[in-house]
Amino acid sequence: MMSTKAFMLVSAVERELLMGDKERVNIECVECCGRNLYVGTNDCFIYHFLLEEKTLPTGTATFTATKQLHRHLGFKKPVNELRAASALNRLLVLCENGITLVNMMSLEPVPSGARIKGATAFALNENPVSGDPFCVEVCIISVKRRTIQVFMVYEDRVQIIREVSTPEQPLAVAVDGHFLCLALTTQYIILNYNTGIAQDLFPYCSEEKRPIVKRIGRQEFLLAGPGGLGMFATVAGISQRAPVHWSENVLGAAVCFPYVIALDDEFITVHSMLDQQQKQTLPFKEGHILQDFEVLNFFSGRVIVATSKGVYILVPLPLEKQIQDLLASRRVEEALVLAKGARRNIPKEKFQVMYRRILQQAGFVQFAQLQFLEARELFRSGQLDVRELISLYPFLLPTSSSFTRSQPPLHEYADLNQLTRGDQEKMAKCKRFLMSYLNEVRSTEVANGHKEDIDTALLKLYAEADPDSLLGLLVTENACLLTDSAAWLEKHKKYFALGLLYHYNNQDAAAVQLWVNIVNGDIHDSTRSDLYEYVVDFLTCSVDQELVWRYADWALQKSEEIGVQVFTKRPSDEQQNSFSPDNIITCLNKYPKALVKYLEHLVIDRKLQKEEYHTHLAVLYLDAVLQQRSSSNSKGAEVTETQVKLQHLLQKSDSYRVHFLIDRVQGAGLPMESAILHGKLEEHEKALRILVHELGDFAAAEDYCVWRSEGRAPPYRQRLFHTLLAVYLSPGPSAHELAVAAVDLLNHHATEFDAAQVLQLLPSTWSVQLLSPFLMGAVRGSTHTQRTSQVALGLAKSENLLYKYDKVRAQPF
Repeated sequence: MMSTKAFMLVSAVERELLMGDKERVNIECVECCGRNLYVGTNDCFIYHFLLEEKTLPTGTATFTATKQLHRHLGFKKPVNELRAASALNRLLVLCENGITLVNMMSLEPVPSGARIKGATAFALNENPVSGDPFCVEVCIISVKRRTIQVFMVYEDRVQIIREVSTPEQPLAVAVDGHFLCLALTTQYIILNYNTGIAQDLFPYCSEEKRPIVKRIGRQEFLLAGPGGLGMFATVAGISQRAPVHWSENVLGAAVCFPYVIALDDEFITVHSMLDQQQKQTLPFKEGHILQDFEVLNFFSGRVIVATSKGVYILVPLPLEKQIQDLLASRRVEEALVLAKGARRNIPKEKFQVMYRRILQQAGFVQFAQLQFLEARELFRSGQLDVRELISLYPFLLPTSSSFTRSQPPLHEYADLNQLTRGDQEKMAKCKRFLMSYLNEVRSTEVANGHKEDIDTALLKLYAEADPDSLLGLLVTENACLLTDSAAWLEKHKKYFALGLLYHYNNQDAAAVQLWVNIVNGDIHDSTRSDLYEYVVDFLTCSVDQELVWRYADWALQKSEEIGVQVFTKRPSDEQQNSFSPDNIITCLNKYPKALVKYLEHLVIDRKLQKEEYHTHLAVLYLDAVLQQRSSSNSKGAEVTETQVKLQHLLQKSDSYRVHFLIDRVQGAGLPMESAILHGKLEEHEKALRILVHELGDFAAAEDYCVWRSEGRAPPYRQRLFHTLLAVYLSPGPSAHELAVAAVDLLNHHATEFDAAQVLQLLPSTWSVQLLSPFLMGAVRGSTHTQRTSQVALGLAKSENLLYKYDKVRAQPF
């Protein structure tokens, strides 16, 4: 158990002031009302003192007692009990089984001689039911066996209003409203004197220990229970608080929230009502009186204790000082429990301010112990200005920040070096925590007004330890201050990230130049191995034409195929509005590979039907094919790929200059390309003769007929196939091969021919069996055509008949 200094014991009335040299005079009871302290002694005297409290520069409280007067009551027995009724200006004095009313100032009995007789103990009702401000309600334990009496006490008279019988002899009583809390011979009970209903609480043995019954608040009592327990009970007979553990021989108890104070023959012990732990122990021998006072009392929050010879006051330390002491001892949980418990005694707004600060301080205590989860929750609950935390880390706050730490300070540390004592591992853990915490709060209300400080600090932390998160921060919305952040990134050689920072701050030229320097090797940063491609993508997306033109040559010099993407991958609307294809082509004339890629982009991707682009691309393809053919080191696959592109362009495009290309192809050994070009000029027989006689590619000849007849009427298609058949049947050195090709053509494309014309062209030596597939197809086609015609004719006649019928019906009779 760790101790807490919650109270200081201060002397109030010394022995000499009270009794001088009278050895046999002992204090029997005390009462306090305002600054007035009353002491009852065993020789039947009442002493009246005026107390004055002073606070020394050290913060220690002192009391000065000034004796006003003393008076003998005229009895021989001790004064057993004193209670002040300030509303009546009366002091109720229990002596010789009677309660006498005396004037609080003169200590003279009231002239009427009003007195309550037959009382062994009494209690005032601090929650009266009468509602009369000029009387007090008093409950007495009567000398009559097992009897409790309730009186109304006025300024000069008393009136009994109720007498209640109890199951056993009562030994102690406390009262709240209609409820009596009684210590009987063997048990504690709650008794409603208005209804007579009793509620048993728990047993105890009065022969073994002195009973304690103490009202501690509205409808709640504190009792001395078995086993050295201080038990709490409500008027409903239940306990809403856990018991506190005190000694077996407790003589008295009091409550000074949030503490229970217990007195035994050697010590005063202080226990928390919040966590039931013993917090403080004060040596105090021969003590036998312990008395607290109500909230409206001048000594509110103080407790008076007395020996038989002197009076002392337990002065509570301010709760804030107690809490600060606990935090200084790193007892965070206890400090927070105590702070929460103080809520009931402090105005709401003041409490909220105080409690938030305590949460923040507790957070720093946990942070210093590397208890980051706990610290995080405390910082969030306490709404910590996150700059308080950032300021612990050297150089993280921007130089332009106007932040100054809270006064008084929330912690004792100058910076992280002092907190970790230079331990690098601990410093790394603290930095990881700050990164996590800042990332968490930067999008919450905590960051309001401090976004620049938070994001700049986060950037600096990421630059040191988390490059991936650094990039993530810079490519999303952020408030990093350019000057501070740029200097920090340059210091840590994070040049790629620095470029991102420039870009975010609309300084794209500086960003690109920095990245170009990295790609060129002028400065080193290995963040991205594909930085060249990244720069090309960046320029592709840039709307700054000047910037794009400035670095286009650089990109193309590095790689024509990739560099040209600056122009080919731009959004189509931007290409149309911003970058002229003619200007781009002029730029790309120095880069043949890039020029081909760009023209392909215009012709194939964007489908621009402009003759210059199509012709230019075809010429480039043709030149490449011719160059590859003339090169002794050329590879067949490469020649074929380029040639396929050329042939595809010649076939699909209708926008190039055909005559110009025919002149270029003539004599170049490119029969397929020549055939395609002749086909574009509708010179089909020339084209087919090239395919059949020069190339000997019968399949290509058939494909030519299909290609050139696409989208044309059937007669056009039929004419192409008849032309091909005529080429096959023309005399020549390869007559046999051509005859076989002609038979295959007829048998596979029977529907494309006019059978009657074909039969007139065929040699008479060909057998019917050889042409049976063609003949069967022709007959089937002819039959199909005839039947289709008949159906069409029938439908036309029906339609005509319906028309005549409608016309007849429409005529008037």
